[in-house]
Amino acid sequence: MKRGFSELRQACILALGNMLMFKLIALWSSPKAEDLSAFETAYTNVHARLARALPNLAGLETIRLGEGLEGAAPDYHRVAIMSWADKAAFERDGLTPEWTALRTDAGQMLERFGVSLNSSMGEDA
Repeated sequence: MKRGFSELRQACILALGNMLMFKLIALWSSPKAEDLSAFETAYTNVHARLARALPNLAGLETIRLGEGLEGAAPDYHRVAIMSWADKAAFERDGLTPEWTALRTDAGQMLERFGVSLNSSMGEDA
């Protein structure tokens, strides 16, 4: 049976949706108001690009937070959700020059903008 592109695409989405992934969640604090534009430029043009270059990365979602629950201020400025097929794929990336470049850039952003970065990892449950 010949399947059309849209049917094949939907089958792939359903199959991927059932995969358990290993994820790293990175939580960036807010930069000072006067540094916001420069931070966003550095984050989107450099840092996210470096993250996407990881050879085993299965997915990257970045979110700029604008509000907290029930009108409160957001606890963080940016969230990144990085996904790998499994922990072994993450660990392989940890040995690459791309990971070293990403970590170096994160350190430079922390120093340059005076922000903090919290992260945790785990598997889908």
